[in-house]
Amino acid sequence: MPVHHGIKTNEISTGVRTLATASTAVIGLVATAPDADATAFPLNEPVQITDIYAALDKAGEGGTLAKTLEAIADQVSPTAIVVRVEEGDPEDEEGETTDANVIGGVVAGRMTGLKALLAAEGRGMARPRIIGAPGLDTQAVTTEMVAIAKKLNGMAYARAIGDDVAAATLYRENFSQRELMLLWPDFTGFSGDAVARALGLRAYIDQETGWHKTLSNVGIQGVTGLSRDVFFDLAGDQGEAKLLNDADITALIKLDGFRFWGNRTTSDDPLFGFESTVRTAQVLRDTIGQGLAWAIDKPITTVLIKDIVDTINTLFGRLQREGRLIGATAWYDPASNPAADLAGGKLVIDYDFTPCAPLESLTLNQRITDKYYANLAVA
Repeated sequence: MPVHHGIKTNEISTGVRTLATASTAVIGLVATAPDADATAFPLNEPVQITDIYAALDKAGEGGTLAKTLEAIADQVSPTAIVVRVEEGDPEDEEGETTDANVIGGVVAGRMTGLKALLAAEGRGMARPRIIGAPGLDTQAVTTEMVAIAKKLNGMAYARAIGDDVAAATLYRENFSQRELMLLWPDFTGFSGDAVARALGLRAYIDQETGWHKTLSNVGIQGVTGLSRDVFFDLAGDQGEAKLLNDADITALIKLDGFRFWGNRTTSDDPLFGFESTVRTAQVLRDTIGQGLAWAIDKPITTVLIKDIVDTINTLFGRLQREGRLIGATAWYDPASNPAADLAGGKLVIDYDFTPCAPLESLTLNQRITDKYYANLAVA
């Protein structure tokens, strides 16, 4: 019989893997720029930029691209995927041709407009997570933008169309998706200024604090005024800001500078009412899903199951220590894994989590009393 005479090393590839948290601070932007450098920003092609000031140098002056990049640059210098589209026919007063260009489609097997954001990752770029089309976000565009955000596991930010609070709240009723946050009114910089600054601020918060912090109550750079008057009363229970928040619209206010004020998405499911809850669920879904690719096609054994569960729970422990989660647990449930399914190559792992809710409402109980007279010192 053969004899092994020497040293043999077996490599054991079991144990906990480290899951890298999905990157969230990547902006997906659709804009017009008729005089942009066509080499740097070809029409209907996703372009990844990491130096926003270099991109500004090639963005031209017309359309929405340069103004949007400037507003973003006031907040942060992020990674962004930019898709430049053609402006519509100037004689089209309804803007339908511009809407069609922004919404995009598939031409000769290539995606255009908003749909081109879906092609970015497949072309070796980052996946856009923060989606917007400042100044171009009509109802039709916003509807498509939300559909794209859902596919990308991201969030869309858009204006609530309306000349007053009543019209804006009526407009909000057109949406029920968790992937959308509506803003009202606008800043005075340009049409779409608020959305552009929201994209930049969202990326800034992701980088500096984390995806578990909402857009609300963070100072915004480069703003000089609001396009409409908004009465805001921090200690009271009245005013336009409250009416907007009651309708799940994020208000623009002035409080020690200018800020977004509101935490809510347009979700019809109360579980996903907070922006932070939606983004936490998205991050966990992508981080765990993509991070377990190594486990696919390995033999289903008790060791593999344990490795998967321990890997997920290790991620949860790290996120909890970082203050990004209140708590979370993954487990294997035999009832969800009958022998026939396991024999057929199917495995189910369950997990639950508690996201960090924003402190949206703080109540202070104030009382008047004479008890402190008892210790009043006589001069």
